[in-house]
Amino acid sequence: MKYVLGIESTAHTFGASVIDVSKDGKDKSKMILSNVRDSVTTTKGGMVPNKAMEHHVEVCDEVINKALEEANKKIEENNKINKINLKKLKNISIKDIDLISFSSSPGLGGCLRVGAICARTLSLKNKIPIIGVNHCIAHLEIGKILTNAKDPVLLYCSGANTQIIAFEGDKYRIFGESLDTGIGNFLDTFARDMELGFPGGPKIEKLALLSKNYIELPYSVKGMDVAFSGMLSNLKEKLTKKEKDKNGNEIRKYKMEDLAYSAQETAFAMLVEVAERAMAHCEKKELLLGGGVACNKRLQAMCKIMCDERRAKFYCPQNDVLIDNAVMIAWLGYLEYKSGIRMDIDTCPIDPYLRTDEVVVGW
Repeated sequence: MKYVLGIESTAHTFGASVIDVSKDGKDKSKMILSNVRDSVTTTKGGMVPNKAMEHHVEVCDEVINKALEEANKKIEENNKINKINLKKLKNISIKDIDLISFSSSPGLGGCLRVGAICARTLSLKNKIPIIGVNHCIAHLEIGKILTNAKDPVLLYCSGANTQIIAFEGDKYRIFGESLDTGIGNFLDTFARDMELGFPGGPKIEKLALLSKNYIELPYSVKGMDVAFSGMLSNLKEKLTKKEKDKNGNEIRKYKMEDLAYSAQETAFAMLVEVAERAMAHCEKKELLLGGGVACNKRLQAMCKIMCDERRAKFYCPQNDVLIDNAVMIAWLGYLEYKSGIRMDIDTCPIDPYLRTDEVVVGW
């Protein structure tokens, strides 16, 4: 096996990636030939699931074709570096793909279905094996291979998911999670309330850099679990509070940058606390970040401080594999297929609600 095509479509992003699994060596990033994605964005309001599905239908062909085009460009660049005669080489096409891997769980049902249909169509038309993989576990596996983490606790923080995961007893066990909404959805909802648009996390991070004024907010850690709804309600209330300035004019009582800074500090402190507790409980010496919210530099800094104090190792892969991406889908598909796992091409099932700890790890 040489080339694997990954297709990601769990939520707001439709992505496609070609990886070369024949690449050996310590630097596994060289296996990535392309990583293309097209995401739903707004200037005001949030993401509507049906609109996200329609978006995926519109862009799927273009994204997959672009992934193949970029893979060919990467191969050409590598061959020039290695002084290989380019005239003797042909461009790869879909017919050269040895395996198609798609995100089958968890996620928005309509969005997952678009990716599954694309994968199944290409598989049937070109007689290529197909496999569906779990999006959450894909985050962990790509993080491990690209950072060389051996046995980490994963702090998985994305839009819909906030989980503390570690491998124990043939499964990736969830040792803690959000009891209400994911950290990413919390940040996106807060950004929507501030009329910043979607995705809101990066905009809140930028706004938070303008302040160092901490405003006390509800801090909700319950054992190994966290909850964000109380903080969100409190923030909404603070957003609408008014007071009068010295000239009698009505102004906001709390500045938006102060609330953004305080929301980040509070929410991330909660995540770091439960991650540290999981490391102590599992007796593990590594922490790995995954998910789109893990791109946040402040979260990374807080995690590193905690790991340094515990004399543990902190790992965080590059941003383009932290956010929803097809590289991780392709890589996990390869791992599963190599281990002997197969999927019936006639069904290609999706499961929007499959949990991380329901997947038996056989690779």
